[in-house]
Amino acid sequence: MTESLFDIECMTIDHEPATLEQYRGKVILVVNTASFCGFTPQYKGLEHLYRTYRERGFIVLGFPSNDFIQEPMGDKRISEFCVRNYGVSFPMFAKVSINGNDAAPLFKLLKARARGLFGSEAIKWNFTKFLIDRSGDVVGRYGPATYPRRLRSRIESLLR
Repeated sequence: MTESLFDIECMTIDHEPATLEQYRGKVILVVNTASFCGFTPQYKGLEHLYRTYRERGFIVLGFPSNDFIQEPMGDKRISEFCVRNYGVSFPMFAKVSINGNDAAPLFKLLKARARGLFGSEAIKWNFTKFLIDRSGDVVGRYGPATYPRRLRSRIESLLR
């Protein structure tokens, strides 16, 4: 497994290869997303966090997943949906698997560094969030019931 978060290769939602190196030095919130989930309205709160703190070095990275059968669309339609319905302007990536043997390398690393409820690595549902400091250390894992606004004070402390 890659040691550094910043070395991990991902595909943008437009299917361009990228690494997370471009986000080195930023506070990052990685979120597994889905368009047909009860938590989908969190896109609005995620966008608000991004617009509020981006000038101070904060970024939200959205990773759609169909692991819970709530993201049946292809990447182009996901992108259109997010922009049209929630005004999403933060970076979105190509749909990935987040659990199991086929889990994307980024999510394997995040889960290993920040275990969930009862020490489990598995992500239990959509809109699980991983907060990463400017050095690339995972400093928090939050379940879907943690709405974006509840992360404000933690994000602000990391931006100081």
